[in-house]
Amino acid sequence: MAKIVLGMGTSHGPMLSTPPDQWGQRAVFDRGVRHHWQGRTWSFDELAEARKDGHFENEITIEKWRARHAACRTALNKLADVFAEVKPDIVVIAGNDHMEMFREAAVPALTVFCGEQITNNPWPEERMANAAPGVAIAVPGHVPPKGATYPTVPALGRHIIERAIEDGFDVAAMKNLPAEETPHAYGFVYRQLMRDQPIPCVPLAINTYYPPNQPTIKRCYDFGKSVVRAIQSWDSDARVALIASGGLSHFVIDEDVDRAFIDAMRDRHIDKVAELGEAIFQSGTSEIKNWVPVAGAMAELGYPLEIVDYVPCYRSIAGTGNAMGFVYWKPPV
Repeated sequence: MAKIVLGMGTSHGPMLSTPPDQWGQRAVFDRGVRHHWQGRTWSFDELAEARKDGHFENEITIEKWRARHAACRTALNKLADVFAEVKPDIVVIAGNDHMEMFREAAVPALTVFCGEQITNNPWPEERMANAAPGVAIAVPGHVPPKGATYPTVPALGRHIIERAIEDGFDVAAMKNLPAEETPHAYGFVYRQLMRDQPIPCVPLAINTYYPPNQPTIKRCYDFGKSVVRAIQSWDSDARVALIASGGLSHFVIDEDVDRAFIDAMRDRHIDKVAELGEAIFQSGTSEIKNWVPVAGAMAELGYPLEIVDYVPCYRSIAGTGNAMGFVYWKPPV
């Protein structure tokens, strides 16, 4: 039977692939949109007023941006080194879509890819020109200059689907990317953790962003346990890694939420995170749900959590930005 030899969690936000002196580009975006925080939405000015006691003006100096960017890059390199040392045969990646592969006409809650390959196409010039502030500069972090085609594992994808159905999960089966574009949740892993040396993979897509069919924290946790049972019952001697891509809290950084989730991963118990309520896990913070299935899988296996780093990367006086997390799990010695 197949064996799970590694679990990982990594943030994938644009700031990780942006020079720190350009982090302010994303703050321009922040000023023009409403933000989810504490279960409701806020304008930028409302948020800045509500959070003024946080004195985030002290967190957005170029010195702190450089230090935090360096810490994130060090953490990513550590994860990539661990990945290279373990040398898994197959990777199952839990990520989410930003209307890169799905469209509003149909967005499944849970999707398992079971096709032959996925393609990561370069962005055309028009798309780069029309991207939101601070996005285009980060594209090389998840898309190779000439694009790439990545091998997948249809047999394992189908087996995960079959086990999920048996466990009561009605998942979508995807054989081709509808928009022929690899979402950045997966592209980032290929470029940053695999260092452009792709391992055959099975992408899992979790609809964290788009109401009304977002799976709950508890549902995502249980789904991860189903994925473990599928892999362990698959007739193969493959060594498999599970990787979560996304999060942590953003576009409003909430260190309390992040710490609660990190504690839950360490304690192997999700209830206190679920008790925070689904209204907390909206917008970018919803990407914590990409981590939850992997955390559930590692809890099922009893693998210890190794925290490489947690870096709250603030970029505005309202406390907007992206809290970056980097962790891994390996079988106990």
